[in-house]
Amino acid sequence: MTETASTTGRTHLPRPIAPDVVDALRTRDDAGRRTVAFVDREGGAPLRCCLRRSEPGETIALVSYAPLRRWAALHRAEPGAYDEQGPVFVHGRDCPGPAGGGLPFPGEHRTVRRYSAAGHILGGELVADGDIGRACRDAFDDPDVALVHVRAVEYGCFLYEVRRDAVGAP
Repeated sequence: MTETASTTGRTHLPRPIAPDVVDALRTRDDAGRRTVAFVDREGGAPLRCCLRRSEPGETIALVSYAPLRRWAALHRAEPGAYDEQGPVFVHGRDCPGPAGGGLPFPGEHRTVRRYSAAGHILGGELVADGDIGRACRDAFDDPDVALVHVRAVEYGCFLYEVRRDAVGAP
């Protein structure tokens, strides 16, 4: 994965959904529904387990995922109503993980949503020029920002997160 450097000199990496979380989601999603995998005949689905688009013929699953929930538990945060869940695509079976080589899902309109250490939204930015790296760097230049979610504009779906505490780690 490509790192983004802030003006403080720290670097931050995009994070896929963790493999153990994806394994759990393959059985039951965060809404408690049984997961049903299917063959993606067309390809192009944004896979959150490896941060790339699916290839035609891959087995994938559409699951409900609460992206803030596990981070909040780890950091003893209380996100309250910000603990939302929404649809994401993951591999239906084994996933090779991220291949690296640039920020995921580039060149499209995105929103960068900023969260505090308490798990509350601090604001966001519409990124129409595709420069997600700049938007993440700007977000982490604010010392109150602990976590960033990158989301698709057209559906509002979670794509990936960038954590302040994940400096130098995937």
